[in-house]
Amino acid sequence: MNVKLQLLTVGVLFFCGQNLMAQKTKSDTASTSKEIDEVVVLGYSKVTTKPKDISANTTISSEVLENRPNVSFLNSLQGSAPGVTIASSSGSPGSAKIDVVIRGVSSLNASTDPLIVIDGVPTNANQFRNLNPEDIDAVSILRDAAATSIYGNRGANGVIIVKTKVGKFNSPLTVSYNSTTGVSVLPTNRYNLANAKEFLTIQKNLGVNILGDSQQDMTYEEIDNYKTDTNWTKEFFRPDITLQHNVNATFGGENTSVYSSLGYLSQGGMVPSTDFQRMTFRNNITGKSKNSRFSYNAQVGLAYSKRNQLIQETNSAVNNNVIQNPLQGALLGNPALKANIANTGLELFNILTQNGTITAPNYDRYGTYVLQEILRNKSVFHQIQETTIFAGATLSYKLTDKWSISNRSGVDYKNTNGDTGRDPKGYLARIVAFGTVNANFANPYGGHEQIYAGREMNFNSVTSTNYNFELGENHTFDFGAYLEYTKVHYLYSSQTKNGLDERVWSMGTGKGYVDPQVDLTNPNNPQIRYNSTALASKVDAGSLAYFATLDYDYAGKYGITGLIRRDGTYRFAKDYRWGTFWSAGARWNIDQENFMSDSGFQMLKLRGSYGTQGNQNVLAPNYGSNALLVGANLIRDVLAVGTSYNNNDAGFTIDQLGNPLLQWEEIAQANIGLDFKTLNGKLEGNIDFYNKQTSRLFTGIQVSAINGLTEYDGNLGGIRNRGVELLLRYNMFNKEDFKLSVFANGSYNKNTITDLQIPLLRGSLINEVGGTVYQWNVVPYLGIDPETGKMQYMDASGNTITTNPTEGDRRATGKNYFPAYIGGFGFNAEYKGFFLDTLFSFQADYYRTDNQEYWAYLGQGYAMDGYNVSAHLLNAWTPDNKITDIPSWEVLKANDNSSTSDRFLRDASFLRFKSLMLGYTLPKKFTDRTFIKGMKIFVQGENIYLWRKEYNGFDPEGLGTFPLGSYPNPRTISIGTSIQF
Repeated sequence: MNVKLQLLTVGVLFFCGQNLMAQKTKSDTASTSKEIDEVVVLGYSKVTTKPKDISANTTISSEVLENRPNVSFLNSLQGSAPGVTIASSSGSPGSAKIDVVIRGVSSLNASTDPLIVIDGVPTNANQFRNLNPEDIDAVSILRDAAATSIYGNRGANGVIIVKTKVGKFNSPLTVSYNSTTGVSVLPTNRYNLANAKEFLTIQKNLGVNILGDSQQDMTYEEIDNYKTDTNWTKEFFRPDITLQHNVNATFGGENTSVYSSLGYLSQGGMVPSTDFQRMTFRNNITGKSKNSRFSYNAQVGLAYSKRNQLIQETNSAVNNNVIQNPLQGALLGNPALKANIANTGLELFNILTQNGTITAPNYDRYGTYVLQEILRNKSVFHQIQETTIFAGATLSYKLTDKWSISNRSGVDYKNTNGDTGRDPKGYLARIVAFGTVNANFANPYGGHEQIYAGREMNFNSVTSTNYNFELGENHTFDFGAYLEYTKVHYLYSSQTKNGLDERVWSMGTGKGYVDPQVDLTNPNNPQIRYNSTALASKVDAGSLAYFATLDYDYAGKYGITGLIRRDGTYRFAKDYRWGTFWSAGARWNIDQENFMSDSGFQMLKLRGSYGTQGNQNVLAPNYGSNALLVGANLIRDVLAVGTSYNNNDAGFTIDQLGNPLLQWEEIAQANIGLDFKTLNGKLEGNIDFYNKQTSRLFTGIQVSAINGLTEYDGNLGGIRNRGVELLLRYNMFNKEDFKLSVFANGSYNKNTITDLQIPLLRGSLINEVGGTVYQWNVVPYLGIDPETGKMQYMDASGNTITTNPTEGDRRATGKNYFPAYIGGFGFNAEYKGFFLDTLFSFQADYYRTDNQEYWAYLGQGYAMDGYNVSAHLLNAWTPDNKITDIPSWEVLKANDNSSTSDRFLRDASFLRFKSLMLGYTLPKKFTDRTFIKGMKIFVQGENIYLWRKEYNGFDPEGLGTFPLGSYPNPRTISIGTSIQF
């Protein structure tokens, strides 16, 4: 799991954001044995070497990404780079719910997503679902202003640069094939859910029976003899199979090289109604003229994917519109009920209903049966198909040896087609059909379908000129001028139909749609049933920028870099449309001084930078969405039109107060770093200290309600992030038969709100000056009163109370759900053909409320209503059991009031055994006489084991307040082989 790419042949350097190391080989002659400095390409084709690099960046090589079972390579990066928080809040196949934060959260409302660049073309995170990780050569993460300022307003939150693989000049045809097969299983939780006998005992102690009725029908002896004990987790989840097949070919002549690949991925979901399939094709061509003055490269990536996902993954209810979350069903399902009582929606409907109506309260308590039918028959469905085209080309020409011009243009296109709804044969559709939604209208057609389509195209073009020259032997200058144009088009349309005829309906075809009907149950308010609705939206976005760079070096000892950039965006009014941002940096190569000749350092470099950047992405987008398309009209007043009661008198209401003074959010960042290499190159690393200050925050500004609304979006407030980052690698052994290296990285970030109009309250969270972003604001919980069995809290005056706490008793805790400490470590080992790579990742000092655990400790509304709970409730307070963390049975019978407290606010710190790969490379003596050039077999594990501090749920990972039934990240074991022909 190397963090550097070992490059043996250097071709045309056209890509962006790479650290490359060229090494000597055994065939090097004395005249060519001089070590080549590590090459760093910082972006927009700016090339330097590691000793001359002034920026803070980390490169992760392809070895970290290959043969991993993750759909998105972002999952594979966790723990591989300092200062980068990567958290997946869903393990659903093909999910885009991945949060990436570089050097702390720098805004309250605006997007904090880093810019993502693939082969020089900016894109967004949803592209990675359709990007084959096997095609990636390396990933660079740029963190400080010296590295990111060149990307202007879109790089304010850091930059992730992806370079895909290319062929090599003068190389023979090489074909590689790899295949993996993996099995994924659900991770475990620590809720200690009750089995059937424990659950019935809890219910009896609460004074109810299996159905939740207020009577005690079963004796303790009958409970002991009760036979049914259903594990609903096994009913709703299954091991899933992941298959990957990839083949690629590379070859190159004197002036042209080609890399081509085909990939297929099939990933079944742990939930039966979820899965993901992807097919990819890529062709990358690199070329140059005979005299090398003209060079070019072109990349084309095509992908098609299809996934079935849950309609509302985090919804905890069962009703006529949405599916109950399977994780909630697994946790709350009554273990005393038998599973599999029906195979079809009609059978279940006939069992659970009387004359077409479910008698309360059984509807909620039998929700596990409803969910079981939905998952088995996919009677609630959401299928999404995506086709993506990613194409780019770079043309470069050297006018002289010192002066060159180039253009890089690229298109990122995505077409999405979705189909979601209720199958008319399913249980939920039959409930709708028989009038449980509206008892006054017997609705014979309960199916529902929405078909939607979205098209998004991102176009980016950069034209540049570069001039470098030397003055004397020691002074080197490099000047660049750039013009960048970006345009984004998005079009969305959907049609929704209520009323599907199950006899002829077929998903996505439009067949079986029932004609509209008039319901005259209430003549004064007639209703149209089975109506169709249509929706369409269109957004165009764009930006223009011009900028210049200047780099100076003196004798390899000292260096200075500078940049100034002028950005213009469509988002703001004319007076605020343009922003000017800049950066400057310097370095001192201490190892090049005469007094360091016997120091033992092969490199010792001190560097520093400072710069400003703007953020135009005023609102945070949904997962996988393009931030450029969100909040396009915040500078304008928006009116909504609607109808009043009884469909009379259409009117207008104020939906948004526009702010023509809205302008750039600005981020200023300072960085001081030290790079070193010593012990004859065995030990290398770097350490960075940074201070990142955000001003003119995008946030809600309070106004008088006389304006029609109480706030509008504006610029007010500030946030500061300060931290330290460390990366180390020690190559302990580097012998022919045995190699061993260990690596580690870690970072600490302190986040503080420095300016805000008033404290902003959001439920159990608060933003206020002096505190962290999204700080927990809850009532202190003090445990169980040993004399009464009641729950104790601290009120606003510091007194201990056992009565219900009030909103005024809440207080800021200094805790939030963004980890202060992140990092990873592991080792790489090779011995006589065997290889073993490991990676551990950790996140610490962050807090999440576990709402699932909260529900597992409730009597009223849960155990008393037939939902399963934790067996810990059997340790409830009694006069003979006073020392406990569970209140008395009488308290459990009452409405719980601990939801406003920190009773279930958990330290979500964790250490994860992220990845392990164990394999064997066949010796060449077994393959030299065959058409096979090389072969290896391996076993790979992902999310192998989890150590957690307080969190008892399936997975503490995720940057959010609570999990709410999120699809957990699976534990996966794969076997595979890789063959080269």
